[in-house]
Amino acid sequence: MCGSSQKPEVPTPSMPEHKIPQVTAKRLPLYYRYLEKLHAIGKQRVSSSDLSDALQIDPATIRRDFSYLGELGKKGYGYNVTYLLQFLRDFLKQDEVTNVVLVGVGNLGTALLRYNFYRSHNTKIVAGFDLDPAKVGTDVDGIPVYALERLPEVIKLHNVEVAILTVPLSAAQSTTDYLVDAGVRGILNFTPARLTAPSRVRIHNIDLTIELQTLIYFLKNFPGEESD
Repeated sequence: MCGSSQKPEVPTPSMPEHKIPQVTAKRLPLYYRYLEKLHAIGKQRVSSSDLSDALQIDPATIRRDFSYLGELGKKGYGYNVTYLLQFLRDFLKQDEVTNVVLVGVGNLGTALLRYNFYRSHNTKIVAGFDLDPAKVGTDVDGIPVYALERLPEVIKLHNVEVAILTVPLSAAQSTTDYLVDAGVRGILNFTPARLTAPSRVRIHNIDLTIELQTLIYFLKNFPGEESD
């Protein structure tokens, strides 16, 4: 019997034992979100070229990223959407909800509370904290705002390990020290301060001014070139 429509077998890799590069780790959620869209419309397979067109990432970079995770695809067939989506869900622990707190309910903090990772099912801001008595006891889109002294209590109640920092520059380090003492292990820092913390605490700095200036520099000096 000719013209068999049997689908090629998709390899079943185990989770990689080695650490993957940080630049790859940052791209994995992008792949995951796009695969969710493909799965929702019933797409069964996708190639690195398809992903490249949609995400504006070089196909060779995509193949290299996936190679760190094991044998996820098959040459001439591409990637099985359902399988790859499930693999990344397990790898990224998308079925585990991570509770986050935000400290500093000013303009930026309020905007982030309203956003509350609306495109993510596994990350949720559970509380905001501020020193302003006018804000304490209120809520932003259902997220309660507490006095800062209640931080340790809320962190313990919700098993929080990650905090978003949007306080004024002058309060950045002292607030960081307080977060560390309360048991926070990761801080997303939106202040311009370069914070110090024990090695067990990971800090990611988000300086919007620097990001904008970097974007403008690349637009002026490298027009038409794609970035990874």
